[in-house]
Amino acid sequence: MTTLFDPIAFGNIDCANRIVMAPLTRNRAGPGQVPTALMCTYYGQRAGAGMIVTEATQVSPVGQGYLDTPGIHSTAQVGGWSRIAEAVHARGGRLVLQLWHVGRISHTSLLPDGQQPVSSTARRANAKTFTAKGFEDTSTPRALRLDEMPGIVTEFQQAARCAMAAGCDGVEVHGANGYLLEQFLRDSINDRSDAYGGSQHNRIRLVIEVMTAVAREIGAGRTGLRLSPVTPANDAGQDSDAQGLFNLLLEQLAPLKLAYIHVIQGATGGDRDIAPFDYAALRARFKHGNGEGAWIVNNGYTRRMAMDAVVGGTADMVAFGRPYVSNPDLATRLRVDAPLAPIHVETLYGGGAAGYTDYPALEIAAAA
Repeated sequence: MTTLFDPIAFGNIDCANRIVMAPLTRNRAGPGQVPTALMCTYYGQRAGAGMIVTEATQVSPVGQGYLDTPGIHSTAQVGGWSRIAEAVHARGGRLVLQLWHVGRISHTSLLPDGQQPVSSTARRANAKTFTAKGFEDTSTPRALRLDEMPGIVTEFQQAARCAMAAGCDGVEVHGANGYLLEQFLRDSINDRSDAYGGSQHNRIRLVIEVMTAVAREIGAGRTGLRLSPVTPANDAGQDSDAQGLFNLLLEQLAPLKLAYIHVIQGATGGDRDIAPFDYAALRARFKHGNGEGAWIVNNGYTRRMAMDAVVGGTADMVAFGRPYVSNPDLATRLRVDAPLAPIHVETLYGGGAAGYTDYPALEIAAAA
């Protein structure tokens, strides 16, 4: 019987267990959006996860949407991530870097020369982002021109190359939570009438092009994709046919033989049943012709739910987000069924070591 605590190999990635640390934005990158020594400590502490998916990391300066989030497009940023990869590998972990373009979920104060964010649309998101002044309303975007689309694909491709240069084990393309790629996917946001708008085939075009380019650059066995078919995050209204849209997307992606799909079930960080959706049907389309790829589930999983999902075969791995903030040794705690430490919400975003690297591991907590 396969359990949550058993090893797993998929694509070109092998993991000591089936527990995934989900991406968690913590806003602690240094000048130039370069990962810091403190981030090395943070990720190293959590290397007991079978696989760490890093915090979302922008593929270009225009892809940034929040203060002090790291990038993966400069030499200095590659060097910073290299040190983090070394720290995780030294403790037996695996590090997958999440590639991110926020699209319209940004603010002019965060972008080069105060330029507008870009998106599938020119409509502003009814959402907030984190700037030097705190949480502010997002800025009005401009719709990307057709001649700019190849450049977006190239940014993801080059970022994947940089992640490999940094020694990461793979990349996860962020296609979820109302950011750029999902801004193209959903007809509640995408109001284009060109080759990237209108029909479902047109709206999935950018994601297909990005995943094809990234898989070609670094190998499909090191390439994953995160999706959130029904989350309302960042003013992402429900698509008129979410099931059909995402089923089609995974049917079209299946020939690439990606390493994994990471799916958020329900509302990110909230109601798992916010809208009807058949995740088993989605998984069937990924597995068809791609039987070796891993299916990673996420959103509000308890220890028992996670164990049942793996034993029951509805998931290959389970991702945990917020529990990893305050439990650096979460994999150990789950294994021995130890209590979980609470989160200090006031230190989630920005700051230094407090509420970041000072949460004690189980043996330290037990001795205190």
